[in-house]
Amino acid sequence: QVQLVESGGGLVQAGGSLRLSCAASVRTFSAYTMGWFRQAPGKEREFVGATPWSSPTTEYGDSVKGRFTIFRDSAKNTVYLQMNSLKPEDTAVYYCAAAYTAQNMGLPSQYRYWGQGTQVTVSS
Repeated sequence: QVQLVESGGGLVQAGGSLRLSCAASVRTFSAYTMGWFRQAPGKEREFVGATPWSSPTTEYGDSVKGRFTIFRDSAKNTVYLQMNSLKPEDTAVYYCAAAYTAQNMGLPSQYRYWGQGTQVTVSS
């Protein structure tokens, strides 16, 4: 069983930065693709980005490219989401997820395990 715990959410002004963390209780952290998704009220869950287990290449959703960065620290079993130049439209609950596969990382259905989510609110 894999448990994921997100932290680091909060309220920030537009243009500001936040760093989210996702700590994974798993024996072989490097064996999982780790993804970040977000969901705003009344909207579908949106792909933010993911780092596959199989390569150092990270993918990002179009709406966050150039502003958000994902990186993992295998020594701490933690994946991070660094969010810069935040906009009010980035307001959402952010979820960390883990998958066995590195295929179709943008699809929520590919992920087996999910965290409880952390709220990010960006004020204008």
